[in-house]
Amino acid sequence: MQKIIGKILKAHDEFNMFEEKDNIAVGVSGGKDSLILLEAMGRISKFLRFGINVVAITIDLGFGENVEKYEQVREICERFKIEYIIKNTQIADIVFNKKKEKNPCSLCSKLRKGILNLIAKEKGCNKIAFGHHFDDVVETFIMNLFIEGRISCFSPVTYFSKRNLFLIRPLVFVKEKDIKRTIKSLKFKVVENLCPKDGATKREEIKNFLCESEKQNVGFKSRIFGALRRNGLNGWGY
Repeated sequence: MQKIIGKILKAHDEFNMFEEKDNIAVGVSGGKDSLILLEAMGRISKFLRFGINVVAITIDLGFGENVEKYEQVREICERFKIEYIIKNTQIADIVFNKKKEKNPCSLCSKLRKGILNLIAKEKGCNKIAFGHHFDDVVETFIMNLFIEGRISCFSPVTYFSKRNLFLIRPLVFVKEKDIKRTIKSLKFKVVENLCPKDGATKREEIKNFLCESEKQNVGFKSRIFGALRRNGLNGWGY
């Protein structure tokens, strides 16, 4: 866990992610990335030289999972005295039954983030933290290039003027393999993703392509990440 916290503090140093008296909403799905982010933010909030407050928010999509599935999230929040909010929604029903979306990920993400933004503002938060990591950065860049024909990627820090909210991604220097290793060492129970599209998306195709490319050319993903940084695209400059 110390290695991951070190990477988060590196991201803070380079992108100024945390400031005094920040009230940060952490979006927690219960998956491995968001659990590690929540655990790390809980620890960091206790030793930063300036005070920050952390609020955990889960947007339940309504796939009918059991009510005890978020016990791991609750345990982390109780340990660090973090307020935990679960918002039950019918996003799954809207996306798959009412709208019958052929490509549901975009609408699902838009609805989920919209609700999260509203709750964060209601709680007086000035920032929202997502668990996007190093591999997500590379995958998004390649997806935009291959599928949409544009050179772009999400930013480590984004400001939304309409809502007066910052979106931060503290895990951008953390590799997925380190998250998996840490989840195992901490014996965290990850919430199962019951979405019928899980593992059958364009992102999954890109992930598999990158994994194969990494096997054939070690350092492939790191070189893409480095190119992104050297060009200073979307706020990624050194």
